[in-house]
Amino acid sequence: ILARSFTKIVASLIILHLSGATKQGTEKQSTSETKSVQCGSWTKHADGGAFTSPNYPSKYPPDRECIYIIEAAPRQCIELYFDEKYSIEPSWECKFDHIEVRDGPFGFSPIIGRFCGQQNPPVIKSSGRFLWIKFFADGELESMGFSARYNFTPE
Repeated sequence: ILARSFTKIVASLIILHLSGATKQGTEKQSTSETKSVQCGSWTKHADGGAFTSPNYPSKYPPDRECIYIIEAAPRQCIELYFDEKYSIEPSWECKFDHIEVRDGPFGFSPIIGRFCGQQNPPVIKSSGRFLWIKFFADGELESMGFSARYNFTPE
């Protein structure tokens, strides 16, 4: 019962976030028509998979926030690999465009790293069965973006 409740809570939070129910999301929707095109996903494929920033390998659009949640089977961890064809607007501490990776299913799970620039991130390994990945693009200086793939390993 606890696992089912947890899954329902996570699903509700994702739906709220992707629908723009946050204050930040609604402000951006009113200033940018490109925000209305949804991006991000909750992925639960047994064999692993892949995802990209919007329009990859062409430039990603401005004013975009995409949340990707990867879920592994119980007693499995996730390995996340970013393709070498990678370019996200560089900035000090990746304050502007960036990819943020967290070790768990939530935006408040422990942070693994925040990445931007021309160098693709290292291989990322989760400590459990979830990874939360956010791609954020501000209103200026778009770039190629990223392509990522993931697979699952035993704990």
